[in-house]
Amino acid sequence: MNYPPLKITFLGTGTSSGVPMISCNCEVCASVDKKDKRLRPSVLIQSSTTTIVIDTTPDFRYQMLRENVKQLDAVLLTHSHKDHIAGLDDVRAFNFFYKKVMPVYANSATETAIQKEFSYVFSGEKYPGIPVLDLITIPEELFFIGDIPVIPIKVWHHKMAVLGFRFGNFTYITDANKIDDSEKEKIKGSKVMVLNALRKQQHLSHFTLGEAIDLVKEIQVPTAYFTHISHQLGIHQQVEAELPEGIHLAFDGLVLQLQ
Repeated sequence: MNYPPLKITFLGTGTSSGVPMISCNCEVCASVDKKDKRLRPSVLIQSSTTTIVIDTTPDFRYQMLRENVKQLDAVLLTHSHKDHIAGLDDVRAFNFFYKKVMPVYANSATETAIQKEFSYVFSGEKYPGIPVLDLITIPEELFFIGDIPVIPIKVWHHKMAVLGFRFGNFTYITDANKIDDSEKEKIKGSKVMVLNALRKQQHLSHFTLGEAIDLVKEIQVPTAYFTHISHQLGIHQQVEAELPEGIHLAFDGLVLQLQ
């Protein structure tokens, strides 16, 4: 398959509390390095004709404004936790200016959560100005959004099924601590992989830095970027210097160009 060239923009690379964390005085939260300032995790996927956002975080409005996003063709949701869906209401700006319904792709569990959390969107009586959404259940196999191919990848966030996605040569996975062998096969052959790496210490539902490094080596993806980073991981520049060749910490505003 011929994949379209893609531009990947990291809108946020932090964990659910962001970095700096409210009320924290640690050296990471006090850092003046912009790479230590992390909004909640999200990426923008752009081809020459199609723009997709993965997750609408609590920082979604600011992320769209910061990157001057004027077109958004669809939202892809990984799962229903607040740090990944709380900003969904703000897609109404795209509804208003483009007079179009916003397609929102999610698994059935996330759809149920969206209908509960944003019940006013789906009520019989529509209040003026609310978001206009089209919930679309993500299939298990390859599908397309515009000219961008999307392969869903099921991963485990403790006992919760979360979706990662492969777009041609690029794979994005967040909020995971286990990936079944059958799903790892879907990742193999990627040129670039993004994976969550919360901190160095063990965690119930996220890969540690060491576990993330081991997984990248196992799957043999040549270039990897870690995201969903907490203040507990350490100063960006110090951790970056410790990483193996081909593996990096992502940071907010990082842009990748994939052919």
